[in-house]
Formats: sequence, structure tokens, C-alpha cells
Amino acid sequence: MDLQTVIYALIGGVLPSILWLWFWLREDKKNPEPTHAIVLAFFAGVLAVFLSIVLEKGAKSLIETLMLPSAGLLIIISWAFIEETSKYFLAWLTSLKKPYNDEPIDALIYMITVALGFAAAENTLFLLDPLTQNQVLESILTGNMRFLGATLLHILASSMVGVGLALSFKKPAKVRRIALFSTLFFAVLVHFGFNYSISELKINFFSVFAYIWIALIALLIIFEKIKRIKY
Repeated sequence: MDLQTVIYALIGGVLPSILWLWFWLREDKKNPEPTHAIVLAFFAGVLAVFLSIVLEKGAKSLIETLMLPSAGLLIIISWAFIEETSKYFLAWLTSLKKPYNDEPIDALIYMITVALGFAAAENTLFLLDPLTQNQVLESILTGNMRFLGATLLHILASSMVGVGLALSFKKPAKVRRIALFSTLFFAVLVHFGFNYSISELKINFFSVFAYIWIALIALLIIFEKIKRIKY
């Protein structure tokens, strides 16, 4: 694998996430987060990919070794769980427990930023194989599908957790825990539903994509409401 291939994969994988990040940061331009905190959260998402890869390989190996029934379904569920919890854990480690997480909208911004870092790294890895085999057209199509589908999926799933954290901001610890675990559950469910629909049910990609866009429009409305929360 030559350097040029890696550079092309990085451009195709990272650029869409940077564009999405620019969009979401503009939504919070009146009270922006520190630049270093955003950069750290983005790279935390990148690290979450490699953590997920290790854990997913372990989960797949364990499920296949135990010869559990419905192994394929369990693998899809476990991978969705691993990716969503990895994104949250790295977001908590680098951003959510920091003093600059000091208003409701911040948790949502950091969760989206981590999700975009995750998508950037994941998309780059997906592009490397076809580019290595000089399949330029396939790389472009893969990049477009990742941009349209998986990147938006990661934004949507992680933002669900961010919304839960935002709405429970400054609430008692019990309320915050309930908000976290319930939204993590739904994030995993959405992630699993997307993957299962595409890989097992063979539902048309654009049909699934349409539902994601509807959910993202709802997210934009919720985002605006969270910005106005007084605390």
C-alpha cells in the first residue's frame, strides 16, 4: 500500500466528517466550545474505531466458539452495542467529564463530534481496500454510500445519547443515569436496525436512508430547543 493510496483514502474518509462537523459547530456558534476540546473529541472518535475493532473481533470469536443459536444476529447486535458504548466511553473520558462541558447543548456537540471522528476513521478504512486494488469507481461509490448512510447513522445514534445527557443536565444523579442508559439502549437499537436492514433484510438502501434523514430533521428541531434551555 503506497502513500498516495493512504492519502486518497484519508481525503475520502475524513473530508465528509469535517464538512458535517463544520455544519454542527455553526449551529452552536453563539457559544462555541474550545477548539482544543473539539479536536480532542474528534480524535477520541477515531480511537473508538480501533477499540471497537478489537472488541468486535473478540465478540465474534466468542459467539462463534460457543456456537450460539442465531449467531449472525447476535454478532450484529454485539457490534452495534460495542460501537455505541465505545463512542460514549471515549466522549466521557475526553469531554463529558471536563469543566468545559458546562451547558446542556455541550454534551450533544461532543457526542456528535466523537461520532464524526468515528465515521472519519471507519470510512477511511472502508476506502482503503478498493483503492489498493485500483478500483477507483468502487471507491467513489463506497465513499458516497458511507457519506450518505453510515456517517449519518453515527451522528443520529450518538446524538440520541447527547440529547439524553442534555435534557438531564444538572438533574439528580438517578435521573442522569436513567437518561444515559435509556438513550444508549435506543442508540444501539437504531444502529442495529440500520445494519440488520441493510445486511440481512436486504432493504433498499435509500428507503433506510430516508428514515435517517427524517430523524435528522427531528434532531435539528431538538437541537434548537436544547440551545434555549435555561438552567
